Amino acid sequence: MNRTILSIQNDSIDSISYRYYGKSVVEKILSANPQLARADVILPIGTKVILPTLINTNPVKQTIQLWS
Repeated sequence: MNRTILSIQNDSIDSISYRYYGKSVVEKILSANPQLARADVILPIGTKVILPTLINTNPVKQTIQLWS
C-alpha cells in the first residue's frame, strides 16, 4: 500500500528515501512520482510525494552478539 507524505523544509528525494526506508530508493520514488524529476533538488515545502511499498527481495543478514 502506497503512502503519501508532504515534504518538509530542505527535503530532497534522497533525504526522504533515507528517512522513510533507511536506504536509497530514489529510483522507486521517482517511478511513483514522475513529476518530481522536473523539480529542484530541494523540494518546495508541502510537495506531495508518494512512497511506494517495497517488496523485500534481499535476505536478512542474521547477526550474533559476541559479548554481553
